[in-house]
Amino acid sequence: MAASLEDEQPVYDLVGVGFGPSNLSLAVALAEHNAKAVGADRADVITAHFVERQPQFGWHRGMLIEDATMQVSFLKDLVTLRNPSSEYSFLSYLHDRGRLIDFINHKTLFPLRVEFHDYLEWCAARVDDQVTYGHDVLNIDPVEVDGEVRYFDIVAHSGASSDEPLRLRARNVIMATGLSANLPDGVTAGERVWHNSELLRRVASLDTDAAQRFVVVGAGQSAAETTAFLHERFPRAEVCSVFSRYGYSPSDDSPFANRIFDPAAVDAYFDAPEPLKQRLMDYHANTNYSAVDLELIEDLYRRTYREKVLGAQRLRWFNASRVTEVDAAEDGVRAVVESTATGARTVLAADAIVYATGYRPDESLPQLGQLAERCHRDELGRPVITRDYRVETDEHIRAGIYMQGGGTEHTHGITSSLLSNNAIRAGEILRSVLDHRQQETHADRPLEVSGIQQS
Repeated sequence: MAASLEDEQPVYDLVGVGFGPSNLSLAVALAEHNAKAVGADRADVITAHFVERQPQFGWHRGMLIEDATMQVSFLKDLVTLRNPSSEYSFLSYLHDRGRLIDFINHKTLFPLRVEFHDYLEWCAARVDDQVTYGHDVLNIDPVEVDGEVRYFDIVAHSGASSDEPLRLRARNVIMATGLSANLPDGVTAGERVWHNSELLRRVASLDTDAAQRFVVVGAGQSAAETTAFLHERFPRAEVCSVFSRYGYSPSDDSPFANRIFDPAAVDAYFDAPEPLKQRLMDYHANTNYSAVDLELIEDLYRRTYREKVLGAQRLRWFNASRVTEVDAAEDGVRAVVESTATGARTVLAADAIVYATGYRPDESLPQLGQLAERCHRDELGRPVITRDYRVETDEHIRAGIYMQGGGTEHTHGITSSLLSNNAIRAGEILRSVLDHRQQETHADRPLEVSGIQQS
């Protein structure tokens, strides 16, 4: 019966939902594996396809400020920690672009963000035969064989009424739908109320010389970068930064603290009891959340002091404060800022208010429809995920559901939604897909994933 289903419709070994850095890293791992498998045994080839809602590859395009740098080493690219000799590495990209020597002379581990984005696009272009862009996944439906779910049917659509839905059948589905912009309760994005993820697109419509004031809400790296960017981009405008802390907190990127991002830390976190998991997150939140690079903090302070000396204060700081009211109009926005220390209220009329208030994980399981009810949950209602990022399901689901991204932070730790562990995680998921396929087909020989040592 399974054979007839495969004859009726081609079956992929895996289909990825979303094509950001996580699934791009997996696509690269697949390309490397298949290149090696073709030379050895074509039976080891893994067939895959990815579906992405954006019309082209893009990663936080709205914050590609030209002088912003990465906060993670270029060595934590899509492949190097998994396969240091990969032709998809950042160093290979630099060589291809003719900038390898220049980058070495630059003496930095942290490239410009626009450069790293170009690297990601460079990799995406090399595997674009595996991707369908501009399509939203509408349904993921179970396909039963002899009472067991052996496949998933993934249905996606471009949104154009004239287009037929894209239909893909797969033995495994990899959910990597990324993060969504987080706004405070009661705040709705609009023409004058922005999340910082839209920053560059939104400012393009404003007159540089006519803008008079901006309000930035948030205490993390993105908030500080947004404040600095607006201060430079609009030389006549006042920029008001509002945050609940007394001052920006510096990010901890010291060597021992950075070990929380090591691949081995994922094992330690996964095996830890729940109270210890929470303590680890609390201890090391300042390596990533609501923290700012010290160099940027000092730069903003220098600007503030310089303006005091010159008597022309354009940077204003509302620390230990919060925005309590926002009234948006067609030509601007009115924000009420309240001091949490004194209760004093300040009314600010601004051209726009920018919320740099972070992201929240997309809840992937609802996209699974009726399958979501067959996924195991823990006592807090979160999906139960095994060490290889596979969602635990009832025993009648033989096909695999995998999750990448923030939805796995409760099981795999702080690196889940970050770039640091992309390469290793992609290899682990590919290894798991291969192992389960081997078990299903009762293969009697080991399979090898390029660049991953097998235990």
